[in-house]
Amino acid sequence: MRWLEVAVAVPREHLEEVGTLFAELGTGGVTIEDPALFSKYLDGPGDCVALDPRAVPAAPRVKGYFPAGEGVGARLAELKRRLDSFLGGAPYQLLVREVEEEDWAGAWKAYYRPLAVGKRLVVKPSWEKYRPLPGQVVVELDPGMAFGCGTHPTTRLSLAVLEGLLRGGETVVDVGTGSGILAIAAALLGARRVLAVDNDPVAVAVARENVERNRVQDVVEVREGDLLAGIAGPLDVVVANITAGAVVRLAPAAAGVLRPGGFFLASGIIREREEEVRRALEGLPLSLAGSRLLNSWVTLIARRE
Repeated sequence: MRWLEVAVAVPREHLEEVGTLFAELGTGGVTIEDPALFSKYLDGPGDCVALDPRAVPAAPRVKGYFPAGEGVGARLAELKRRLDSFLGGAPYQLLVREVEEEDWAGAWKAYYRPLAVGKRLVVKPSWEKYRPLPGQVVVELDPGMAFGCGTHPTTRLSLAVLEGLLRGGETVVDVGTGSGILAIAAALLGARRVLAVDNDPVAVAVARENVERNRVQDVVEVREGDLLAGIAGPLDVVVANITAGAVVRLAPAAAGVLRPGGFFLASGIIREREEEVRRALEGLPLSLAGSRLLNSWVTLIARRE
């Protein structure tokens, strides 16, 4: 499969905004290339960052990947329109080239290592060997072209919160599952039934492969869909590591399918938009039970009343 690699070179203070914009436009993965991040592994919006200094330009830039085919022209036009709008005249450079899937999907693998998250969880690349310590729960993953290899702050926050919430026997829905990492972790942590939903067919295919790789296909169902459309409750947990705008749209439906005492775990929220998401929860039968902050990213935990 061929992809368009779209690179946007911007001043460093706009990197996170551009990364969020790419995610909102449905890119098959987001990366960031910034020399300043070599000593701060994954302190930006990219979820699988290339760390080879030979591949990094002098100026920071964000890359997103779109399937080369019908409709990509409209996506690029919308990207340029929104860049012009929110950058407000700040200089940027937009570069586009066509690449084969394996050229991108395999480039960062040399730098992706087992990662401990929370107290028990370990995210392990499928090609790496790892001997777990007693009590550790290992998620084996190959994210391919889907978002979610466990290194991004929002993914790490979501994993750590899930680890604290799940006691065993829960019903969970993972909205915007990407690689399936959160759904798989929920199953391995003892959830009874997990539904993983994504509107990207590439992510759905990748998530299914990872579910089978972790031998949790009897617990996790992966489905293509739009947020919680067509999903009925009562549910114990709804987790959504997506974007602030999508969380705002999702919140009323999440309140509707959660059982009393159930939890809505909303992640993927850049700090500047936290207040917007908090306001969206007001007036819903959801009470804020906590929040977590890592770098510039926020995860909110709301409890169904």
